[in-house]
Amino acid sequence: MNLFSILLGATIYAILALGVTFPLVIDGLDLSIGSVAALSVMISAYVMVVLDASGVLAILVCLALGAGIGAINGFLIVRVKIPDLLATLGMMFLVQGVQLIPSGGRSIGRGAVLAGGVVAPGRFSDYFLFLGQGRIFGIVPTAVAIMIAVAIVVFVVLSLTRWGRVFYAIGSNAEAARLVGAKVDTYRVMAYVISGTVAALGGIVLAARVGRGDVSSGGTLLMDAIGSALIGFAVLGVRRPNPFGTIVGAIFISMLMNGLSMMNMPYYVQDFVKGSVLVAALAFTFGLSKGRT
Repeated sequence: MNLFSILLGATIYAILALGVTFPLVIDGLDLSIGSVAALSVMISAYVMVVLDASGVLAILVCLALGAGIGAINGFLIVRVKIPDLLATLGMMFLVQGVQLIPSGGRSIGRGAVLAGGVVAPGRFSDYFLFLGQGRIFGIVPTAVAIMIAVAIVVFVVLSLTRWGRVFYAIGSNAEAARLVGAKVDTYRVMAYVISGTVAALGGIVLAARVGRGDVSSGGTLLMDAIGSALIGFAVLGVRRPNPFGTIVGAIFISMLMNGLSMMNMPYYVQDFVKGSVLVAALAFTFGLSKGRT
């Protein structure tokens, strides 16, 4: 079905965008999500193919790494007082380098030749591949189901719980939230831990889709994810990050890319079009809202 094709195209960066929604809610930003996802792709492949371990272990290791990187980001921002853009930008470059170290800069797939001419003994677990290539009841792609599940959890946390209200309060006025008893620093660190963990989950799904650890897997994930989340500001004119808007933004970008591909637009035009649409959507939303006040 064409609907599932569009959703499948948006799955990876939609998951990342849902994770980065938490730093955006507290008036921050996480630029390391694309690198964390790429690291997750490489590490999951390394664990299963090179170490010949199970897919479950690969998933746990990747999620732990994502949470750990998010915690480091939070520490640098909250305790060391490094601005979020600088801290996460530095982490982005650091993780980009780290992801190449285990494989020596090579992609990892079944039968990969390692340093010294040794052939990797393992392979991707079938149930791991099901996360990216399978279909539930033969209809719904598993990756799409994961994206929907993440979206529901994020919506519930941010919209229906006390934690979500505190996150939004911190983003609106951190000092006021602190004065009424909110543990602002803890929530800020948690926002980056969640962002890193969800980015790692996105990398796991991506690895399951391609069935190999591709060194170039990061690609445009960061820009597409951030773009999806920012377009979400314009949905329903809410002017703030929200999970529903993020999903709509991701689907919109996926439809836009599908349309440009069907029109045989050169690849170098696509980023220009995406950027133009993002700027126009935000300018219209904030400009219109300003005009009403």
